[in-house]
Amino acid sequence: MNRKPTSPGEILIEEFLKPLDMTQKNLADHIDCDYKVINRIANERAAVTPEMATKLAAAFDTTPDFWLNAQMAMDLWSLRGKKTKIRSLIRNKTHFRKKRLSSKA
Repeated sequence: MNRKPTSPGEILIEEFLKPLDMTQKNLADHIDCDYKVINRIANERAAVTPEMATKLAAAFDTTPDFWLNAQMAMDLWSLRGKKTKIRSLIRNKTHFRKKRLSSKA
């Protein structure tokens, strides 16, 4: 993926808060959390957790998966291009696939 995915914070602001004419403070009060948590998510300084995804889903009639998938896309995008020092355990991938398929027969 070349372009940066839309962050959960941007989705929150542009697709939900603005159309509903709702402030971050209003949302924080509604879902019973600290305003700072909403502000950090909105400003991409904090990630959406499963607990927060559940609260946002309930508040906006979406699913927790909607919020967590947006967060995962951001997380994976931020890791792109970073080299891992972990080497593959699979040396001959073709051999591994054939062996695995033959064991299923």
